[in-house]
Amino acid sequence: MSNVIDLNSQLQTPVAVLFGGRSAERDVSLQSGEAVLAALRGQNIPVEPIDSKDNDWLERVANNHRHAFIALHGGDGEDGTIQGALENLDISYTGSGVTASALAMDKVRCKYLWQGMDLPTPQFAELNDDSDLAEIIQQFGKVIVKPSCEGSSIGMTIATTAEELSAAYIAAKAYDDSVMVEQWVQGAEFTVAILGGRALPAIRLETDHGFYDYDAKYIADDTRYICPCGLDKKLEQQLQELALAAFTSVGCEGWGRVDVMQDEQGNFYLLEVNTVPGMTGHSLVPMAAKAAGISFEQLVTEILTLSLNK
Repeated sequence: MSNVIDLNSQLQTPVAVLFGGRSAERDVSLQSGEAVLAALRGQNIPVEPIDSKDNDWLERVANNHRHAFIALHGGDGEDGTIQGALENLDISYTGSGVTASALAMDKVRCKYLWQGMDLPTPQFAELNDDSDLAEIIQQFGKVIVKPSCEGSSIGMTIATTAEELSAAYIAAKAYDDSVMVEQWVQGAEFTVAILGGRALPAIRLETDHGFYDYDAKYIADDTRYICPCGLDKKLEQQLQELALAAFTSVGCEGWGRVDVMQDEQGNFYLLEVNTVPGMTGHSLVPMAAKAAGISFEQLVTEILTLSLNK
């Protein structure tokens, strides 16, 4: 309780919980925002829900708030745009800053950075209308196609032939003009939550879908979340250290999540960094926090406190 009292003493105004927005991840963001609001209200922390889809959202924040909890996924809530607007108003906000948010959101630029820093990530290429799709399949074999700046696995498709790759490219372009193709890594998928500069227990993800897609993340009840993740202590530490290195390399801070694949030879490969992960009933950061002995309310409080101590 004393931590909440200390937090309330730092708050100059009610916390604006930003959620909803206009991205393809709006529905998930609405769920995350409601969960965050309930957690803060449950601790008697004054809050106001603000949907950034509303035309007057920024005016409301500017007039009534000095602090914001960002629960927006994808779009301008995660690419640095809203972070920049809040900075211009001198309003504190949760999570990573403008540059780190923009870089993490852009999978292609993020992977170029990791390549330059010798951090392991699957081979990839940028796709355009003139790409030689048959050559890409010949070089990479099985691939996954992704919009460069979307989250929640939206617009992602597996391809094993040039014809499938062409269809996947068209599907991804519906969400983003920038599209990437990544060599498929056959093996186990893990995610590592980061909170206040430390890695939380890793979670292994298992699904009967072709991959951990939108349905597996938010709708299906048969997705398996394994924590402890099944790695021996040394390997899990290696995974956590890699995730922290990836997180800090992009300049991220506060909290987030790093997704990683492990191939059949045991090698780890970085997929992406999420700067505003989901906070829903299916979400992974709350699961990892619970495994570390951190309740959902404590998690939300710590994320908010970290933003005040920047």
